[in-house]
Amino acid sequence: MVDPRAVIRDRALSLGFDAIGFATAELGPEARTRLRAFIDAGQHGDMGWLADRADQRAHPQSLWPEARSVIALGLSYAPDDDPLASLSQPDRGTISVYARHRDYHDLVKGKLKHLAQFVVSRFGPQVKVFVDTAPVMEKPLAQRAGLGWQGKHTNLVSRAHGSWLFLGEIYTTLEIPADPPHADRCGTCARCLTACPTDAFPAPYRLDATRCISYLTIEHKGPIPLDLRSRMGNRIYGCDDCLAVCPWNRFAQPTAHAGLRARADLTAPRLAALAALDDAGFRAMFAGSPIKRIGRNRFVRNVLIAIGNSGDPTLRSAARALTADPDPTVAATAAWALAQTDKRP
Repeated sequence: MVDPRAVIRDRALSLGFDAIGFATAELGPEARTRLRAFIDAGQHGDMGWLADRADQRAHPQSLWPEARSVIALGLSYAPDDDPLASLSQPDRGTISVYARHRDYHDLVKGKLKHLAQFVVSRFGPQVKVFVDTAPVMEKPLAQRAGLGWQGKHTNLVSRAHGSWLFLGEIYTTLEIPADPPHADRCGTCARCLTACPTDAFPAPYRLDATRCISYLTIEHKGPIPLDLRSRMGNRIYGCDDCLAVCPWNRFAQPTAHAGLRARADLTAPRLAALAALDDAGFRAMFAGSPIKRIGRNRFVRNVLIAIGNSGDPTLRSAARALTADPDPTVAATAAWALAQTDKRP
């Protein structure tokens, strides 16, 4: 009898996936307990969608009762240089590695659909494809499928790819023997916890998203709390500090996917130029990028905080120009940034 794992794995690797594993369509009590504690503590912040569909997220068969197996897949986006290098350039912005190129959703979903079509044609089951936009607990499923483990920073860590894997899943009615779950290999290391600029980890394996720079710059819609602004430095979209310091990254090879290599204009872009973007300019610059999703106003708000933190008097004019911006959050943040730069000699 043909082992579907071997057949599907070979096709997945030929399509360009870097990691694949198989799990039953269920999650253990630990994942559900973590999710419930996270939501009950209000640490999901503005991300109401996490609470709204928590049951479906915690129980794969609540999302799709017919599902029997999960094919978990990973695509490496490991950078070819130091992802934190631009933090020392205060007149530049630092964008998270995952957003320095085209929107990964399109790339991963395209490959998932090709693999799902192959599974249907070869074995005849029903399938559903997911990439980050459905109530799916991707990281616990990936751990159950043997791709890696959830590190103390709550992200997936792979022995081969470090902290740089995009995840996607195929739910299927096909009964596939499960791979053994991956063991936790963080040991006593706590580099990711101590690297966090905003102390967003109240304990190992627990994240308070309301303090996380990735959450603040991407998901949070209003003014960013004053006590956290100075800690953000020049991080204008996302934050890679906890990912970048993971020792397992030393085994990661730079991504082989051309669509996931950094665009030159998104590696340390000038803050002054970004602050000058109007809506049309923002849309043009970030067409095909995940950054486009947050819109010009939220993005420029982030840029203004970086300007306020820069200590660069040449950026005062960029902040001053936005103090009368039609968006009240942008205008208020511009006034704050101007006040911060005025404090500098």
